[in-house]
Amino acid sequence: MKLLIILVIVLAIIAVVQLTKVYEFTRALRKSKEEDISPADNKLNANLMLVWMLVFFIGTLYLYGRYGEYLPEPASEHGKDVDWLMSVNIWMITVMFFIMNAMLFLVAWKYQYKKDRKARFFAHDNRLEMVWTLIPGVAMAFIIVFGLITWNKITGPASKDALRIELYSKQFGWIARYPGTDGEFGAANYNLISSANEMGLVSKELIAAKIEELDKDIEGLKAQLEENEKLPVMPESYVETLEDKIYRLERHKQRILDLGEFKEASGKSSWETGADDNIVKGEMHLPVGKEVEFVFRSQDVIHSAYMPHFRAQMNTVPGVPTRFKMTPTITTKEMRGKLGDDKFDYILLCNKVCGNAHFNMQMKIVVESEEEYLAWMEKQKTFAGEPAKEAAPAEGTEAPADTTKNAMMPAAQAGLKMTR
Repeated sequence: MKLLIILVIVLAIIAVVQLTKVYEFTRALRKSKEEDISPADNKLNANLMLVWMLVFFIGTLYLYGRYGEYLPEPASEHGKDVDWLMSVNIWMITVMFFIMNAMLFLVAWKYQYKKDRKARFFAHDNRLEMVWTLIPGVAMAFIIVFGLITWNKITGPASKDALRIELYSKQFGWIARYPGTDGEFGAANYNLISSANEMGLVSKELIAAKIEELDKDIEGLKAQLEENEKLPVMPESYVETLEDKIYRLERHKQRILDLGEFKEASGKSSWETGADDNIVKGEMHLPVGKEVEFVFRSQDVIHSAYMPHFRAQMNTVPGVPTRFKMTPTITTKEMRGKLGDDKFDYILLCNKVCGNAHFNMQMKIVVESEEEYLAWMEKQKTFAGEPAKEAAPAEGTEAPADTTKNAMMPAAQAGLKMTR
């Protein structure tokens, strides 16, 4: 069958080539130039414009019908607004697509070349200027106003009982941090980032360990310089490199020593609140029907947290915490039933090309009932290494006094102390 198809294609190419030679030969007999077009050919081309317009429009409508529903059902409250706004944009573009393309084809057909026809030139027309300025302007104003309304729903202040989660991005993975029983995120600082403390959380023990590590590195470099003074074997450029390293390590040490300690709303030290934070890798869990406020940080470059089924996306910027909120409405189990796919999972992706392994930067999201979420939280270990003793309060229950005030505080005041 494949051989037959190849033969048909080859024969078709040969036929086209032969027809082209016949056309060239007949034109030579008529002694006509290539740019000379007869009225009959001109009319044929004009009529073919109408034929192609119909084929083009029918093909477009077929593709709309075949692939129009390209997104699954939104799984968040604001997702419905996002999809509605997207549909409005698509329909506005579709209407203009058919109008403008119909005008192009019809003008080409109606004003086909004729010897006795002359084009009329005019430099300006106020009516045309009014039409193609007002119509796009009104359309854009409509899109912008409703877009801002939807955007404000996503980025506005979260409710007092909202679940707060920090998503920390780095090449090439995600880390989720849940506040502990005190409802507050522990302070974080990029100067404390290490293989054992990827998020740069602050505590007295971590500061002491980091200072000790830096002191050892500084002493080792100084020892190399002292040996070189006794027996100069290093080139001057390498000596300058060592001196520069010592200078930068001492500056790093000083920045850590300058870290300030402050009291949180609960009365705890900012260096103590991170001990009960739950740090999760691989997957994060969300309770259905409960508002979730995400706070984003980045360790290295700009990433983009993208949750397609929740119609949510936000850039994660080094040194600048960003945020949005959403309320999941469909559990993972329910969505699997809707899609008929038992292996389906919600997913968090990076939607910003961030390096060689960008494609692999993802995290599984599980949306479940409040009871299932609380049971999962109880199994998670805290940053200090202890199992979670108490889960977050269920929806509808009264939040502890020390967390209510903190829930709507900016990220920088709620323990995300950044010194960049």
